[in-house]
Amino acid sequence: MTIIITDCDHGNIDEETKVFATAGLTFRLEQCITEDDLIARCAGSEYLINQYAPMTRRVMEALPDLKFVARYGVGVDNIDVAAATELGVQVCNVPDYGMNEVADHALTFFLALSRKLIPMNEQTRALRWDYKASKPIRRMSDMTVGLYGLGRIGKNFAGKVRTLGCKVVGYDVNDAVYNDPAIAFIEKVSFDDLLARSDAVLIFAPLETTRGAFDKTALSKMKPSAYLINTSRGGIVDEADLDEALKNGTIAAAAFDVMSKEPADPAHPLFQNENFICTPHMAWYSEESALELKRKAAEEAASYAKERTCRYPVNKPATPR
Repeated sequence: MTIIITDCDHGNIDEETKVFATAGLTFRLEQCITEDDLIARCAGSEYLINQYAPMTRRVMEALPDLKFVARYGVGVDNIDVAAATELGVQVCNVPDYGMNEVADHALTFFLALSRKLIPMNEQTRALRWDYKASKPIRRMSDMTVGLYGLGRIGKNFAGKVRTLGCKVVGYDVNDAVYNDPAIAFIEKVSFDDLLARSDAVLIFAPLETTRGAFDKTALSKMKPSAYLINTSRGGIVDEADLDEALKNGTIAAAAFDVMSKEPADPAHPLFQNENFICTPHMAWYSEESALELKRKAAEEAASYAKERTCRYPVNKPATPR
């Protein structure tokens, strides 16, 4: 029984090695990029850990022994989950490894935009000591923060931003999230109300069900003074429409940790906007969360290989392979 890590850009696989050694399992690392790579290098394997390589229907059909795929991370947009379910392949992810880090990063974006730290730092370093250039700045406790998605990270962020005194409103397609007493302070609103009322809109939703949700129409419903912050997935926002909205003043500013294509092209039009902040998909990262991700992905593979169980199932095949 051999577990294969299909691809991994981490500096080492020490955490995975420890987990598999303890479980008495063998494994190997490949660096697959394409579907053909996966089919050729993972033949015969039942259990895979995957990072970016495309786990498509074609791949899973060509690997008839495959029973399980664990993804390094939260999103599973590079895995055809519907095909996996139909073919009996169990898919899991690691949804909770960087909750604090992503929420902290989103809060950092919110603070930086609200207090205009980046433009004022640039001005001050250019020997122009004048706070008046920052006007207007709002008192945070008078601001309404809208959360698009109230999963683990959205709830985590809500607790943090509440301590600033902000009014918190939320929209989620899953009404069950509002049953959590820990977020009773969040006012449930419609998507349109979220856009219209919020001084900052923060995206904490999966790409699979929200692709293109923030298009020209949605952006036009936001306040001209509002900020849009995305630490989830790039494809949730139409980047051409956002570029237009930033240039014509439809919204005041945006801060993203994710783009629809990564690495993003340095010539991307959004980077020409002074009111756009971007970081390189690093919101998840701390030394601690990186180790947690690797350990938990390996533990999922080991658990399924030995006991056919996993902590974080993404799907539920009717007839597992």
